[in-house]
Amino acid sequence: MRSFAFETVTLDPDGRETERRRGRARQFAERLGQRAVLHMVQIPPGTFMMGAPADEAGSNDAERPQRRVTVPPFCLGRYPVTITQWRAVMGAVPPAMKTLNKAFMASGRQPVVRVSHDDAEAFCAQLSRRTRRDYRLPSEAEWEYACRAGTTTPFAFGAAIARDVVHHDGEMRRLLGENPVTVPVGSLGVANGFGLFDMHGNVWEWCRDSWHTDYRGAPVDGSAWRSEERTSVLRGGSWYSTAAPCRSASRALGRETASVRSRQIGFRVAMTVPVMAGRISR
Repeated sequence: MRSFAFETVTLDPDGRETERRRGRARQFAERLGQRAVLHMVQIPPGTFMMGAPADEAGSNDAERPQRRVTVPPFCLGRYPVTITQWRAVMGAVPPAMKTLNKAFMASGRQPVVRVSHDDAEAFCAQLSRRTRRDYRLPSEAEWEYACRAGTTTPFAFGAAIARDVVHHDGEMRRLLGENPVTVPVGSLGVANGFGLFDMHGNVWEWCRDSWHTDYRGAPVDGSAWRSEERTSVLRGGSWYSTAAPCRSASRALGRETASVRSRQIGFRVAMTVPVMAGRISR
């Protein structure tokens, strides 16, 4: 594990920056090939209140009832999985990306999109075989805990977000004459308090959990809530989303099948493995 520095910001309810500060976190680099590196950030254990309070603007009953969840330590990708990383592990871009506007593939550092939940799990399985580590999708609880990074506000940056901090609001960007697509990961330059980038916006991210209409009966130990249903959960909003779906507590149904693909959907990987004496065991 090595320490790295990052910048994070606080925004007021109008989306104006009120504070900028530097932070430090620990990560290790998984080399996937000559040019591809996967940075995995160490997420400390902790307990947090998962979900949204009834008075949070834009929230809904799928984000309630709030409950206290304890999350063990784990590692999470510093960024969503990129096109370059996908190619290094899987050999070629996902077939569904080949018909996309070329602007979605202008840089290898743009997040891979049009990957289904099954595709994302196949990537994790292949990556695990190559590295002999336990790579997987994060649980919903892990994802929200990592996104909040100790905050209780609607966003990790405060009560609101702005387009120069979070890549979102694609319809408005189009009305302003832009051609909104994904942007290279980390390119807006600010992370949350754990040193994670693009947790809000850019791409929706798959979680391990099956979809449930609310949190009644949900686990409180940070584990994924699985069922026999072929449904999956998406988190974080995308380049096209308005602000409300980008909130830390926001969750979306990945339709009725784990095979759905969209130019708004990508993923990031998590890893369960002991952290001992500052090293990741192998």
